[in-house]
This record gives sequence, C-alpha cells and structure tokens, in this order.
Amino acid sequence: MPDERIGHQQVDRVLDGFFTAAKERAERISPSYLSLWETLEKSTVGGKRLRPQIVMTAYTHLGGTDLEAAARVGAAFELLHTALIVHDDVIDLDFVRRGQDNVSGVYRRMAETAGEPAEVARHRGLSVGIIAGDLALTGAFRMLDSVSTDPMTREILAGILDEAVFASAGGELIDVDFSFAAGSPPLAEILDMERLKTAVYSFEAPLRAGAVLAGAGTEVASALGRFGRDIGIAYQLVDDLLGVFGNESATGKSSMGDLREGKRTVLIAYAAQTAGWPELSGIIGRPDMAPEDADRARRILVDCGARQYAQDLAANFASSARSYLECAEVPAGLAAVLDDVVSASVNRGR
Repeated sequence: MPDERIGHQQVDRVLDGFFTAAKERAERISPSYLSLWETLEKSTVGGKRLRPQIVMTAYTHLGGTDLEAAARVGAAFELLHTALIVHDDVIDLDFVRRGQDNVSGVYRRMAETAGEPAEVARHRGLSVGIIAGDLALTGAFRMLDSVSTDPMTREILAGILDEAVFASAGGELIDVDFSFAAGSPPLAEILDMERLKTAVYSFEAPLRAGAVLAGAGTEVASALGRFGRDIGIAYQLVDDLLGVFGNESATGKSSMGDLREGKRTVLIAYAAQTAGWPELSGIIGRPDMAPEDADRARRILVDCGARQYAQDLAANFASSARSYLECAEVPAGLAAVLDDVVSASVNRGR
C-alpha cells in the first residue's frame, strides 16, 4: 500500500482541481458566486479525509493500482461529506464547525457586518448554506462520473453513492422527527437512525466502493460493508459522547449544543429509563441553557449510568466490527489497517 500521506495528497490534488474549475466557472457569473465557491472550498480544509482514506485503503489492499481513479472516488465521498455537514449545520441552526465559522456562519457574519438585523443576517447565512450544500452534493456525483473505469463498475459505484445519499437523508429525517417526539425513542430506533445517518456514507459505502473499484468479489465487499456498519455505529456513539463530554478545543464543536437541542442520542434514551429522567428532561432542550445547567445534566448522565452504557455499547459494536475482519476473504494486511481504524474511532477524545 502507498504511504497514507501520498493518498491524502492525491485526493487533495483532485479536490484542488475540482474547486479551481468551479471557481473559474463561477467567476464568469459574478464575484459573489466566486466568493461562495471560495468559502465552500475553505470549509473542506482541515478535515481528516477519513472517507477518502477508507476508499483508498480498501482499494490498494485489494490489489488496485490506479491511484488517480481511487482518489477521485475518495474525493466524491469527501464532497458528499461536505454537503451533508453543511446541510446538517443548517438543520441544527449551527454556525460554527471545527472551531470556526461554517459556511452559514461566514455569510451571517458578512450580513451583520453590513448592518443587517440579526434575524435577517441569520436567514441569509442559512440560505447560503443550503445553496453551498447543494453544490457539493452535485459535485460528488460529477466527481464520480470522472473516474476512469469500465461502464459497469461506474454504474455500480454510482449506485453505492446514491444509496449513501438516500440512507443519510432518511436518517436525517428520522433524527428531525425525534426532536418533535415526546420523551425518548427506543434504543433500537436511535441506533438505526445513526447507522443510516452516519455509518452508511462514512464507512459502509466507502469500503464497498474501494472494493468494487479494485474488482474484488461480492463476498469481500459484503464483509467490508458489515464491518463498516458496525464501526460506523461505534463511531457515532463516540461522537455523541464527545458532543456532551468532549473537550471543545479538541473536538471543534460545542459541548452544550446537543444538550441545548435535547438531541435524542443513546445517552438520552438510556437516561429516559432511569430515576434521573424527570430532572434531566427539565434541563435539556432549552436554547437558553446555562453552563451550570449543562454541568448538572452531565452529572445526571454519569450518575444514572448513561455515559458508561454508551461507552460499553460503542466497545461492543467495535468488537462486532472486528469479527467481520476475521473471514478468509479479507486480506490480512487490510484487516490489520482496519483494526487500527477501529481503535482510532473508539479512542477519540481520550
């Protein structure tokens, strides 16, 4: 397998080319459109390139040699990730990502600087966020269409990317529906939502895409998909823990946002079945939540066992994911690298 940094650099070169061409087109329309593309491009900088890395890891360990083609598939998943987080921030009314203004935040601030009222500036920011997410989403499919491969493989890859979008949208809708429901939904429904919203496009689909591009058999692609499902759920469980207990300077996101939103996570689903729920339910879900209220909510989540339960569940899904790497169809080298992915996914924030 090539050095991981080489794969990262190759994906960056592909994305640079994509944004350069887009900015040239946008400049012919208007300066403001060029500015939007520049802002969208900046929003992709600083990410871990997790999904492209997963594509290229599967591809190279399964015998693939066309790194340019793999980088383009990886870049398509990175653009999809960009689209989904831009739209997710709009849905959550968030204006910060990775510790700085996101796309909506940039345009809200521009409107505020121009003297617009707060509500007008907020609306402008969210509106541009929708536009930017749309551009990244269509860009993902355009990027995939540029991959040099045979027509049948390209069609299968397009189906994998389409399923990733379809599943993620379904998971996002379920998550939105949860926010309007009284009480907390059952644990199984939350886990299914997290699989649809995160695991499919972040792990299942990139692994399958790398395998398909390399010409691997269906048994390998299926095993990797099952691995991706379980490690994706474990990854999201850890993300939910970090969203409440994480260090903001390390995670780049607020540790009060999920509590203020009253987001229905496994933490909340477990707590809803305990004696701590009456007090906790009166604290979370309030936009005006004070830091001391958030501290009290965290103490309740610890005392009622919700934090430990979520940690144990993440470890169980990680263990299940590892079990899918033990089949004969998955090469030992690939299994070893993916085992490292498991460790990195569940040990974030420690």
